[in-house]
Amino acid sequence: MTYQITGLSPAIAKPFAGASEAQLSALGAIRITATSKPGFPCRISLEDANVGDELILFHHISHNVDSPYRSAYAIFARTGLSEAAQYTDIVPPVFQGRSLGMRAFGRDALLKTASLAAPGYADGAIRALFELDEVGYIDVHNAAHGCFVARVERF
Repeated sequence: MTYQITGLSPAIAKPFAGASEAQLSALGAIRITATSKPGFPCRISLEDANVGDELILFHHISHNVDSPYRSAYAIFARTGLSEAAQYTDIVPPVFQGRSLGMRAFGRDALLKTASLAAPGYADGAIRALFELDEVGYIDVHNAAHGCFVARVERF
């Protein structure tokens, strides 16, 4: 079984590039400077920002479906990136060192099951969830903060 994890499209951060604080505020976003690594995971590159990197913190609908499981929360992203990160059969750096909540959905956008993965166990948890035929994709969230990290799809 093969799976793929892709970062969000860089287009998601375009409205924030070069925006003033007032413009960001009008968009419901704020500019943040990373003060530690890890701690500021970019959802486009799927890597933690380096100390001193600038990110935008904004509201993102991660599970934009017509179902009771529609989901949204705050996420970080860097502006100016040209392409989304992509990982096949390997977990991205942003999964490392974090406890992760994995929400497994069917093609009907309904939750089929969920699991927790301790740091270092994300790959095994993903593979175990995809052993279930009814699971079409997995939305991965930081277990403690609850924010969306990335979607995992069968490949």
